[in-house]
Amino acid sequence: MANFQNIVGYQLGQGAITTAYSVVYSVPSTNTIPAQPATITFVKDINVCNTTGSAINIYIHFVPNGGSADATNAIYYSYSLAANTTLRWNGTQILNPGGTIQVKASTTGCAIMISGGQAT
Repeated sequence: MANFQNIVGYQLGQGAITTAYSVVYSVPSTNTIPAQPATITFVKDINVCNTTGSAINIYIHFVPNGGSADATNAIYYSYSLAANTTLRWNGTQILNPGGTIQVKASTTGCAIMISGGQAT
């Protein structure tokens, strides 16, 4: 079981969003420290910035270990992000070992930044 008293916060991912699904963050499937439980990740904040003069549809998924990005794990699915605006999501979502955050957009021109933390 995760000990959320010992959370290490950091930037989970950052980069340009492409037109094909890409993994922007992967939860370690095992802990590299012997005799420690697996890593659990919590996602606290996601920012997506559309730097173009046109709306772009974005897709963001919290994909469980062994899964693929689809409508069952989407937090944004074909969300129309207006020109020259930033979408900010904040909350708390937990990703288990081997889970990923996967993103894509209808065209290029968006950047994503994801923050959160890890606990073992």
